[in-house]
Amino acid sequence: MFNHAQLALLQANVPGLPQHRIANIFRPLATPGASEKNIALLTLAITGVIFVVVAGLIIYTMWRFRRKPGDDEHQEPPQVYGSNQIEVAWTVIPILIVFVLIGVSARVIAGVENASPPASTTKVTLVGHQWWWEVDYPQFTVRTANEIHVPVSRDGNNATYLTLESQDVIHSFWVPQLGGKMDLIPNRQNFTWIDPREPGVYYGNCAEYCGTQHANMLLRVIAQEPADFNTWAANEAKPAVEDPSVSAQKAVYQSLSCVNCHTIRGTGSIGQFGPDLTHLMSRENIGAGVLTNTPEHLRAWVNDPQAIKPGCLMPSMKLTDKELDQVVAYLETLK
Repeated sequence: MFNHAQLALLQANVPGLPQHRIANIFRPLATPGASEKNIALLTLAITGVIFVVVAGLIIYTMWRFRRKPGDDEHQEPPQVYGSNQIEVAWTVIPILIVFVLIGVSARVIAGVENASPPASTTKVTLVGHQWWWEVDYPQFTVRTANEIHVPVSRDGNNATYLTLESQDVIHSFWVPQLGGKMDLIPNRQNFTWIDPREPGVYYGNCAEYCGTQHANMLLRVIAQEPADFNTWAANEAKPAVEDPSVSAQKAVYQSLSCVNCHTIRGTGSIGQFGPDLTHLMSRENIGAGVLTNTPEHLRAWVNDPQAIKPGCLMPSMKLTDKELDQVVAYLETLK
């Protein structure tokens, strides 16, 4: 959950964002999530009835055949050694329930997967890495990380279609209020779509165990009004703004091996292994959600990522305090 200071920081960076959303699958705010909620409610209803029936039979049996005053404690109560009717009932009824749930689930999944894209569609390629999310917008030539900005859907328009890929192991995209989980599998493309109905921040995470930092592979979908989304995309498509006041700090950054892993568009930093840093400070978090994006947290992350997220693939550069201050001062200008 955000505290007030964190939410204020995010709202300052994201125009038109009114509030964050609690990850509640029973309050879906997108078409796929609403369809899957109905499956969950049907399953809960069926299993609830089963629980009531079974619990009722147990309670009735305990009361009906309880020991009464005068009963011989060594006398065995009457036994039932076979009943074709009971055998048929507890075989046929579960089979029918399973087939009903399979049929309903298959119908909903097919409806979600085979839905035709609306005329206005935002396309996103989401690539899973150990342990962060690469987010590409081919329509806007934008590449960011861990935060998926999408337009709010009005009257079935402005849906967002995601192409899901993995760079290493199996990951899984899951944002509970928007839709069910969909795996990201190496050497294969999967597809899903979302159409948030209200602006806000929707929480998600990797839902398939993918290694040491699986629990810290967090994700946020930031739904904005279409005009605000277009403003964000236009800004993200721009190269990094040159700030002459940090030219010396920039030179220090470019002298380090950071440039081999990260891209900062408009500079000599063209690495593809790690997240794109062109507009780093416009993001609410760093380290795929483990830290809010403040100068203090950024300095701690650059200084020793392993102390914050053990096992992550970003090494400690062993910078001196002066070098660390210079690198962080340059990164703070990337807005």
